Amino acid sequence: MTNEDDSTEVSAAALERFASLADRPLRTVATNTGFLSGAARSLSDIWEHRHLWWLLTRRELKARYKDSVLGYVWTLIRPLVNLMIYYLAIGKILGAERAIPDFAVYVFAGLTAWTLFSTTVASSTGSVVANSGIVKKVYLPREIFPLAATGSAFIDFLSQLAILVVGSLLIRGIAPEPLVMYVPLSMLVILVWGITFGLILSATNVYLRDIQYLVEVGLIIGFWMTPSVYSYAMIADSAPPWLIDLYLLNPTALAAMGFQKGFWLSGADAVWPPHLFTRLVLALVVGVVLMFIAQRIFDRLQRNFAQEL
Repeated sequence: MTNEDDSTEVSAAALERFASLADRPLRTVATNTGFLSGAARSLSDIWEHRHLWWLLTRRELKARYKDSVLGYVWTLIRPLVNLMIYYLAIGKILGAERAIPDFAVYVFAGLTAWTLFSTTVASSTGSVVANSGIVKKVYLPREIFPLAATGSAFIDFLSQLAILVVGSLLIRGIAPEPLVMYVPLSMLVILVWGITFGLILSATNVYLRDIQYLVEVGLIIGFWMTPSVYSYAMIADSAPPWLIDLYLLNPTALAAMGFQKGFWLSGADAVWPPHLFTRLVLALVVGVVLMFIAQRIFDRLQRNFAQEL
């Protein structure tokens, strides 16, 4: 059989397949629903793919520690080393404890909260672009990608939280009531707002790749707007009232102070914002509303992801 005969057979087979595909009815993958009417369908679709979310979360963790001998143990070593540096080098040697008692616990509590937020936002922003090969080949709710990045960040956060709990117990102890009241609520605030920003930024990053670089700059600014390496008392003593009110609109600042109030036993008599618990509840409620809006915006933007990628 000649090459010409082979090409004729291949062409005939291709034409037959094209004709077969042309006879098949079109199957709707993503319905053109309204801003509110499609919410239930989108959430149901995400829930149906929860097993895929877990697989992608595990893949994120495996990729992060690929070819590493210790693997996930590094998530325990790094925060432990940081805590020792804050306690010995900065707290004792540099004398930071003169201004903030038990400086190591205070700063590590704030940084633990901030790290969960910053890691969630940073990893979520590039998650859709990083999985462009999957997006272009198969249909799945694309929210899975920023949610998987959030899941990976949360698992890393749990190891830091464990070090924080142990370190707080060894240095001074933990007051159970503030811990139960403030830490879970603060954690929810961080997750809700992190997912909110992650959904918006991951979608817009598909259309404008400069977003990921703007996020890096924004997180640097956000770090200094969160009281982790300085105390709220410094702001309260030096800033005018209107600026303090504006500062307290920052959910990450409230969440960081919630962690500090829960773990920092030396801060029982420290200066805290009035009605901190109520502010955290309001931040959570507003965050849930904005997260819903962010998901609906993401749902609209994701319809052209394959073409943009």
